[in-house]
Amino acid sequence: MKKNIAIIMGGYSSEYKISLKSGNVVYDTLEKDKYNAYRIHIFRDKWVYVDENNNEYSIDKNDFSVMVNNSKVTFDCVFNAIHGSPGEDGYMQAYFKLLNIPQTSCNMYQAALTFNKRDLLSTLKPYAIKTAESYFLNLGDKIDEEAIVAKVGLPCFVKANKAGSSFGISKVYKKEDLKTAIETSFKEDNEIIIEQFLDGTEVSVGVISYKGETTVLPITEIVSENDFFDYQAKYEGKSQEITPARISDDYKTKVESVAKKIYEVLGMTGFSRSEFIFKNDEPHLLEVNTVPGLTKESILPQQAAAAGISMQDLFSNAIEEAMKN
Repeated sequence: MKKNIAIIMGGYSSEYKISLKSGNVVYDTLEKDKYNAYRIHIFRDKWVYVDENNNEYSIDKNDFSVMVNNSKVTFDCVFNAIHGSPGEDGYMQAYFKLLNIPQTSCNMYQAALTFNKRDLLSTLKPYAIKTAESYFLNLGDKIDEEAIVAKVGLPCFVKANKAGSSFGISKVYKKEDLKTAIETSFKEDNEIIIEQFLDGTEVSVGVISYKGETTVLPITEIVSENDFFDYQAKYEGKSQEITPARISDDYKTKVESVAKKIYEVLGMTGFSRSEFIFKNDEPHLLEVNTVPGLTKESILPQQAAAAGISMQDLFSNAIEEAMKN
């Protein structure tokens, strides 16, 4: 009997357009003989099922069901394609846990932790995971440019603490430009992180649960045409994403080991994509994404393809793993 799969997409953050693309790729790719796929748009003002003719049917939040043609539809599993809040920060994971509906991303705690860059780096520090030097600011804090430069140096990156897809990020070369960059980041979040610039090879490492095993996918090297791997580089073709990465066997072994260690130390499930830069021959963690992009141009599907895993197999495995767990 075919399973009903809700593909949630959209969200409450600046990443909603990217999420809609990811969700529609999942919808188009899922095996039609195994699954009844439903596109569910999650926005602040509405949760709706959108059918093939773009008709909308309201979701009953009490049990995450929907009435279609006088028939109640419930779901066997949720495929989470929401980048940012509320799909990547733990809220949807907690909601589905309460309803006892399997979902494809990691659990609530891991989602909340990895979405908060500052908390993630602090949690991993005792496990000898190397990171860039950083400086934290909350909205309303006094901005001490001298202290910031003394801690992280110049150039540096100013980032929204809880945002993805490079929204709210700036590369700052001069102390006088710090305030403007900080204001930009505060438009995305009330917490920011200012990080030391690491000059080295940047790589992205996908780690997934595949057929019951923690699997490290082929590594992608990021070569941005812009000053850093920003929104244009990620989504508008302003970068080279080279899979497998042009790195030494030593680098490959090191970063695979660290990425797998992070996945297992945090008790992750589902997809993850971790970003690293090599400094002094050692991988330094930048961030961990738990609902990475799933479009045909996105890095994780590229990595899966290099490992011989089709997008259809990648998505089906995520559903089967979620339902098994």
